[in-house]
Amino acid sequence: MDMIRVGIDLAKNVFQVHGIDRSEKAVWRRKLSRSEWIEVLQQTVPLHAEIGMEACGSAHHWARRLQALGYTVKLIAPQFVKPYVKSNKNDANDAEAICEAMSRPAMRFVAVKTIEQQDVQAVHRVRSGLMEQRNAKANQIRGLTSEYGIVAPREIAQLRRAVPVWLEDINCGLSDRFRRLLVGLWED
Repeated sequence: MDMIRVGIDLAKNVFQVHGIDRSEKAVWRRKLSRSEWIEVLQQTVPLHAEIGMEACGSAHHWARRLQALGYTVKLIAPQFVKPYVKSNKNDANDAEAICEAMSRPAMRFVAVKTIEQQDVQAVHRVRSGLMEQRNAKANQIRGLTSEYGIVAPREIAQLRRAVPVWLEDINCGLSDRFRRLLVGLWED
């Protein structure tokens, strides 16, 4: 069998593959375990065949692994695969849809990220999450202190300077219990 395209639906433990030949006929449909799938793929799929996957969680990792073996890999954003799912959504239909989407002449593909690019993206994601947590904590402090008649500043830097002042001021109306709670929030 001379496959020209293979669509792979990635999952945590089981991968569904769908391969077609030059006449666009399905010649390979199989569910493969995580531990065996690359080896089986190497034994079955010729290097000239293009391999497609949705650009999801582990796609960049697997794409780099396949590229290192000599395959051409194309990643497709999930929203561009969805129109090609022919019936109920399942792994086999998704793999077939990926294979079909790859064949479209106007399809836009996602570049495979290098390890360095993924590292930078991870730093940005973590930083963004920490900023969201910080803003949520600041809003929580503002809301709680307003219940004690304290108007907290909007700016984070000003809020950071204000909290120790409130904690030291024994006449600002904060109870000892709330002061302990506020210390914890401020340290977070």
